[in-house]
Amino acid sequence: MAAALPKDLPADRRYGPTHEWFYDQGATLRVGVTEAGQEMLGDVVFVQLPEVGAVVQRGAACATLESVKAASDVLSPVDGVVAAVNPALADSPEQINDDPWASGWILDITPTGEPADWLDAAAYQRSLDQGA
Repeated sequence: MAAALPKDLPADRRYGPTHEWFYDQGATLRVGVTEAGQEMLGDVVFVQLPEVGAVVQRGAACATLESVKAASDVLSPVDGVVAAVNPALADSPEQINDDPWASGWILDITPTGEPADWLDAAAYQRSLDQGA
């Protein structure tokens, strides 16, 4: 069964293979998890964030989300350095469930390489429709 589909999938983001998104803010890329991704996880109860200044690698785990169902790695879309983490997630990890597109963002990365060729909104929607 396919994941529930968001009504308004943001077109200004790119979407990863394990339901992450990134938004190009100019100097940094903001990273989060999609609505479909957080629905698959269930209620997020803890977020393990990297330290600001940590080096991340494209395609490797850059954070971990723990839910009532399982733990899941958040993959980095780019080689880079962590510029910021969402401090609100320490006390309110449920923001990822409540508002995955805005207040539930996870971290910002200053790229040192090119971002992964993740899907645009239309292609991500097709992957959801096909049950990916």
